Amino acid sequence: MDRAAIVHQNFLRRLGENDLPDGAAPDPTLAPGKLVEIFRSQVLSRQLDRTSRAMQAAGKGFYTIGSSGHEGMAAVAEALRPTDMAFLHYRDAAFQIQRAAQVPGQTPVWDMLLSFRAAMADPISGGRHKVLGSKILNIPPQTSTIASHLPKAVGAAYSIGLSRRTAPEHCQLPDDSIVMCSFGDASSNHSTAQGAINTACWTSYQSVPLPLLFVCEDNGIGISVPTPRGWIAANFANRPGLRYFTCNGLDMAQTLRVSQAAAAYVRQTRKPAFLHITTVRLYGHAGSDVEMTYRDKADIEASEANDPLLHSVRILRDLDIRTPQQSIDIYNEIDRTCIRVSDEVMQQETLTTAPQVMQSIIPPPRKCSPTNGPSPQARSAVFGNDLKLMAEPQPMSRLISWALADLMLQHGEIVLAGEDVGRKGGVYGVTQKLQNRFGPDRVIDTLLDEQSILGLAIGMAQNGFVPIPEIQFLAYLHNAEDQLRGEAATLSFFSDGQYTNPMVLRIAGLGYQKGFGGHFHNDNSLAVLRDIPGLIIACPSNGADAAMMLREAVRLAREEQRVVVFVEPIALYPMRDLHDSGDNGWLTTYPAPDQKIGIGEIGVQGDGETLAIVSYANGHYLSTQAAKALEKDGIACRVIDMRWLAPLPQDALLEATKACKNILIVDECRRTGSQSEGLMALFAEAGRTRLYRVTAQDSFIATGPAYAVTLPSTAEITSAAKALVAS
Repeated sequence: MDRAAIVHQNFLRRLGENDLPDGAAPDPTLAPGKLVEIFRSQVLSRQLDRTSRAMQAAGKGFYTIGSSGHEGMAAVAEALRPTDMAFLHYRDAAFQIQRAAQVPGQTPVWDMLLSFRAAMADPISGGRHKVLGSKILNIPPQTSTIASHLPKAVGAAYSIGLSRRTAPEHCQLPDDSIVMCSFGDASSNHSTAQGAINTACWTSYQSVPLPLLFVCEDNGIGISVPTPRGWIAANFANRPGLRYFTCNGLDMAQTLRVSQAAAAYVRQTRKPAFLHITTVRLYGHAGSDVEMTYRDKADIEASEANDPLLHSVRILRDLDIRTPQQSIDIYNEIDRTCIRVSDEVMQQETLTTAPQVMQSIIPPPRKCSPTNGPSPQARSAVFGNDLKLMAEPQPMSRLISWALADLMLQHGEIVLAGEDVGRKGGVYGVTQKLQNRFGPDRVIDTLLDEQSILGLAIGMAQNGFVPIPEIQFLAYLHNAEDQLRGEAATLSFFSDGQYTNPMVLRIAGLGYQKGFGGHFHNDNSLAVLRDIPGLIIACPSNGADAAMMLREAVRLAREEQRVVVFVEPIALYPMRDLHDSGDNGWLTTYPAPDQKIGIGEIGVQGDGETLAIVSYANGHYLSTQAAKALEKDGIACRVIDMRWLAPLPQDALLEATKACKNILIVDECRRTGSQSEGLMALFAEAGRTRLYRVTAQDSFIATGPAYAVTLPSTAEITSAAKALVAS
């Protein structure tokens, strides 16, 4: 049976009979007008659920998850300010509606029905997804909030305190604001939630300001898996550094009072709090969900008997604010409004073309104040004796460090963060001296949790900072890759370009380390990054390129609001020699601070037309060695360094290779899922037939003497080149 219809009929019947559930006596000091306003928001949330079902039945709506049973969140919204950023659970329509009531000129009925319609005029996603969210209301959109939004909520809350000490140009959140994030009881068990809450406690325990309100909406059901009774309180009531509040979310008066107390605690102490709200879930998990297949009818009916709207009507009745019949009048009035507006909304146009859908993948550019390069005096104060060394050839690791320092001098909104990046200077010393030079606010040693590192960066970026987080090793990214795929890279897409979280993510990766770490410290797969729309991947092969590409990466983040992954080849950090021991052929001098290598700009060495070798990073180093041997055998080569792996610099590669008879692709990543597959397709589709590729084996990397046996070698590249030319 249609449970939505049953809940609707029971509501009208029970109000008509004045048959309302029991509950605690409401606080008589609460403002009557405010309680009516909250009730209206709750009713609108309910009627929008019902209207969206009608739109879907008519083939004009694409609604998935509803908010019925969670209407108590309207009272939470009332306890907060519109300037408090809110990362919402997908059942929080009532929160967004009540927040809209706090901001003049808002039209939540029209706006939310446009979202249900997936209309191009939808003010948050532009028709790309049914999401809660509003730029005006300070609610970034969430698509699947199985706790994936909690790490960035921690980051946004941290950024408020940081912005007091070092304010970025594009700061979004007031100094006295707090951040709120809401989630379900089932989601609280997710490792992402556990990690984010642990990070908040860890931060608060050290008395670092973190004005964050976690709101757990506990309906006791994880889709079909019940949450054990008392589990949420047992799990979160006694966490160090985290204040616990609880209330009955069916009682809007109690929820308002407790939410106000929780918000006041967070705002005054700048410490995190956990607000546990008990709710019910009505209608099942989603529109297509048949709840009767996994829940007892008695359980379903018990939830329906505790409809939060019935409790709200009781509170209005007991305080002599509205009679049950007057509440019915409000309910019916809002129902008529939703039906009328939905008739108009169902005529709205939806997206119809790929360019329309893809328009917001790449965010709009941001106007930034012009910045001059750091002054000689400032550079002298920061670099000291290192200035004298800049005219001498240096390894990649040192040039990256100097580039980071110059960038931090030039842009005060840049913040580095990661495991061991500060006092230790990173595993390979790349960030040595930076914390001493710029302080712990700008070079942050984080706890050991990659999800929290990326969440910190995402949240800080939404408050105007340009974070440069570090993941110690490429293999460690897999612990947190959804923070890139599901959060950072999608935000512009699902907000129609209104929200962005630009950053430059530094990752030490790839193979060829001698005798250290095996596959966890030598990971030669970038496949998880390559297919994320809008993500930029940079991968330098030498120190000078690394410095100039890093400057471009920061420009892309700062001015074009892009998410950039900067993959640094570990084995090339200390590399000095190229052909012979002691030749220092791979060292480079530090390029002037104003020099950059633009996105899509490739490197070309030589002008031979017999063979083009296309590679990057360690592969480029090995290909340069092979080219010397090939030239001795009369094979005229040009060696091409891709530099930028995504988006693939297609035009530049085709132009650089068009005069060459043969193309050899050298890819140190695994044969399956590597860049070589895309390159083979690119050249084949351009009509090139004399192609071959040398790749790593589809294997993990071993430790010890066999560290490189599964990877391309100079000898293998040379042999493959000769065979290709001779074939």
